[in-house]
Formats: sequence, structure tokens, C-alpha cells
Amino acid sequence: MGEKYEATRHNIGFMVLDEIAKKKNLTFSSGHKVQVAKFQFSGKTVYLLKPTTFMNLSGDAVSHWLKQTGSEMDELLVITDDLSLPFGSIRIRAKGSAGGHNGLTDIEEKLKRQDYARMRMGIGSDYAKGQQVSYVLGRFLPEDDEKLNAWLEKSSEAVMCFISRGLSQAMNQYNG
Repeated sequence: MGEKYEATRHNIGFMVLDEIAKKKNLTFSSGHKVQVAKFQFSGKTVYLLKPTTFMNLSGDAVSHWLKQTGSEMDELLVITDDLSLPFGSIRIRAKGSAGGHNGLTDIEEKLKRQDYARMRMGIGSDYAKGQQVSYVLGRFLPEDDEKLNAWLEKSSEAVMCFISRGLSQAMNQYNG
């Protein structure tokens, strides 16, 4: 997405992956339409993928990497921002609609299915009428730093729970 969008609300999924990479001492390298980091955890090979396409065209990267790695659909977790959830909340679901999120719409079109896990990250909706795009592409406020850091910590734990203990346990433990 480029430096212009780093640390923006729309980029919260990448921020979660960066938190995991920091904890695991990983670096991202260039792959096909993604930046990728790879590690072993709970007997599994885990790929952290940050599409380098526009967020709204993420489906090509996701589809390619599922085929490339031989991963199953139940191993996929897509992390995305969500305006309809309060800032700092997490909602993990086994499947669902795109809910107006163009990145999810593209993934669904490319995979030809909606039954993949997604972790929606609540960015809130504290913007004036007509300012949605500016809000989503805006950076978090300095006064949000403490809550943001705790949220990223909790979110990275939720991802690791999904990997090691499965979707149901991650939903039970981290939704809310």
C-alpha cells in the first residue's frame, strides 16, 4: 500500500502482522503481490501476508498464496478494518459477507466463496458526514497510542490462538 498509508486505520491488519513479526523477530520480504514473513508455530508453517496491491485488490494475492502454499481454507484468516465496530474491538467470524469492505469483496470474488475466517478490527466511526475516506485513511490520534498498543497486543494473541487452538477457541476467547 505504500508508506503514505502506513499506520492508518485502513492498515490495521498490517499493524497486527507487524506486531507478530516483531515478537517473532521476523522480517518481511517480497513475494508475489505481497510482503511475506514465514515462521513455524504449533507444528505449522505460518505465512504472514501483506498484499502490495491496493487493499481493494487483495484477492489476487490471497488466491495465489493459498495455491502456492497448499493451504486449506480453514487455515486462512483475513484481518481487516471495520467502521461499524467501536475502536479497539475485535470480531472473529468463520464466514460472512464483505459488509461493504472492498478488500473482502475482491477476496470473495477471487476465491468464489465467503467461508473463510476473518478478524474485523473496529476502527470506530468518529468522523463528520462526508469524511469517511479521510477518516479511514487517516492515522490514529496520539491520544489513542496506549489503547492502540494494547489492542495490537491482544489482536496478535488472537491470531496466534487461531493458529494454535483453532477458530472456535479464538472466537470464544477474543470476540467482544
